[in-house]
Amino acid sequence: MKNKKRVLLAAATALTLLSVQGAYAQKRYDTGASDTEIKIGNVEAYSGPASAYGVIGKTEEAYFKMINDQGGINGRKINWISYDDGYSPPKTVEQVRKLIESDEVFLVFNALGTPTQTAVQKYHNAKKIPQLFLATGASKWNDPQNFPWTMGFQPSYRVEARIFAKYILKEKPDAKVAIFYANDDFGKDYLAGIKDVFGDKASKLIVAEESYETSEPSIDSHIVKLKGTGADVFVNISTPKFAAQAIKKIAELEWKPMHLMTDVSVSIGAVMKPAGLEASEGVLSAGYLKDASDPQWKDDEGMKKFMAFIDKYMPGANISDANLVYGYAAAQTMVQVLKQAGDNLTRENVMKQAASLKDFAPDTLIPGIKINTSPTDFAPIEQLKMWRFKNGQWELFGPIISAEPSG
Repeated sequence: MKNKKRVLLAAATALTLLSVQGAYAQKRYDTGASDTEIKIGNVEAYSGPASAYGVIGKTEEAYFKMINDQGGINGRKINWISYDDGYSPPKTVEQVRKLIESDEVFLVFNALGTPTQTAVQKYHNAKKIPQLFLATGASKWNDPQNFPWTMGFQPSYRVEARIFAKYILKEKPDAKVAIFYANDDFGKDYLAGIKDVFGDKASKLIVAEESYETSEPSIDSHIVKLKGTGADVFVNISTPKFAAQAIKKIAELEWKPMHLMTDVSVSIGAVMKPAGLEASEGVLSAGYLKDASDPQWKDDEGMKKFMAFIDKYMPGANISDANLVYGYAAAQTMVQVLKQAGDNLTRENVMKQAASLKDFAPDTLIPGIKINTSPTDFAPIEQLKMWRFKNGQWELFGPIISAEPSG
């Protein structure tokens, strides 16, 4: 009997040892991750022409501080290292190399800008360091086959364009569409997205495609020309200064098309007020983030969490700045990916987890909009909700629209 007990005890001890060894064996780390910390790198335009976006980095820093105060992620604290690149691609290259080669970060998260991040995309992929959840709307970040270490975050320009095209087909199937676009990657991405959805009908629906150069002082002559086409839908793919000019000129000409405008230019202060609130009435756009200054969200659970975070970690911040709710959503998504990674903190596993998000809903996204990714789909947000400019503010309306063919 004693021998039997000894055998059982030995077997139990062996099993315990095996399970302890198994637990240790399951912990896997790449450079920048350990039992105690995860180093996350970032480059941001804290100075220069895009410095208004610097608050995104500040919001993410504050969010990670909150996570650390709560005990970190699976017991590990986030070590946040963020540098200023002044929105200058050569400076971006210098700062990203510093993050990866000197600071030895685990990954780079939510770095800002299309020209700046394009400058380091090949470097990231050659080094196999995640270039994760980029703060730029270009569609080229969704290319897992050629760039498996790069992923965007917000809806791309092409996604927004597809959603506008779906809305036009539903509301005005016999539309005469005039497309006004910037003669650059932003404008061309958008144009391609509209044509994706229009398909064979594009040649019948689109009566005019008019591009402008960002160096032009005024775009009034383009608007006059487009009115002359007899179009009853105007798609305005322009940056804030030109979007305001277009709204103003359309009102002066007493032209009344259905007016859809990219969310790049939905700022009330920078676009709608300079164009004139009366002239802006009825303009349509689409969005995915809640507006923290809008009273309609005051009882929303996600917004309550966001406001509690602001009160404690960013007191006095301007909550009407959409960059705050954006930075919060991005940081919350990054934390979710790291939670999913568990103790397997290899860069390969982090990309695997980032590419397997299922119906994840950050607190600051419009209800019903969810983040979904897969190994062949590196576009986290592909849904938007339409909004209309009415009585001096943006009002949400209609269902959530997906950019996917079935949505």
